[in-house]
Amino acid sequence: MSEFIVTEVHDGIARMTLNRPRAINALTGEMFGAMYDALTAWNADDSVTAVELAGEGERGFCAGADVRTLAETVRDDGPFLQYLETEYAVDMALADYPKPVTSFMRGIAMGGGIGIGGHVDRRIVYSDTVMAMPETKIGFFPDAGVMYELSRAGAVGKHVALTSSTFTGGDALLMGLADESAEGDLPAPLFDDNASWIQECYASDDVLDIVAALEGHGAEAAQQAARDLRARSPFAVHVAMRALVRARSLRLSEVFAQDLHLAESVIPSGDFVEGVRALLVDKDKNPHWRHSSLEAVPAAEIDRVFDY
Repeated sequence: MSEFIVTEVHDGIARMTLNRPRAINALTGEMFGAMYDALTAWNADDSVTAVELAGEGERGFCAGADVRTLAETVRDDGPFLQYLETEYAVDMALADYPKPVTSFMRGIAMGGGIGIGGHVDRRIVYSDTVMAMPETKIGFFPDAGVMYELSRAGAVGKHVALTSSTFTGGDALLMGLADESAEGDLPAPLFDDNASWIQECYASDDVLDIVAALEGHGAEAAQQAARDLRARSPFAVHVAMRALVRARSLRLSEVFAQDLHLAESVIPSGDFVEGVRALLVDKDKNPHWRHSSLEAVPAAEIDRVFDY
């Protein structure tokens, strides 16, 4: 077992706590392996009737996958897909678990954190819950099966997937990424009247139509979303849009399969390592993407990513 995964069983309830609080419980390959082993053991234990999933520390449930280590693996020509295979196997094991699973998504719950906590039977959010799928910031696309929910969340799902914008627990409830609030009614700013620009600007499934609509809208929030979109990896934004459209007709297991296929070509392309460098290593927030703009990404290049 990993020192970063704490497990205990009381009165038939098995509790798994992510225990890497200094890193907001970012998930290493070792942690995923320990989680899978614990879930396998509890599945075979008739005394275990339910599972709970939580994160240690005040900052949050889980900041996601340990992408810094993953980027190092890519740079060293290591087996980066092995990490993702293990991650997605744990996500699916939780989603399909034969015993009820509850996730307590307090504080920060992002990326791979939503992957483990966002597909289970009972997903609880709080007034301090801050969620995001921030992958386009690092030259990747929203993975961990979350495109299943985002693709069914209409315009708000597109906005979140493409721009890496944060959202609240209240937003998550309306997006199908949470089931209940532990603290009464929660604000859902992406769905209130002040965010009507989202519905207007994300009507299209074409990235260039969307950014043009955002740039032409009178709301400052729309124009900020356009600036955010243009700051992301152009390649990753186009991949994310097409992945979201395809996910609408896929089962959850098929979305995970799509994620793995896409990652195999997207991660080595260059933007991922550069995005992680700019955001998490050097922290200069000045990534040098392979394409100069959203308009500069050839459609044929995106076609090749999906040719599997």
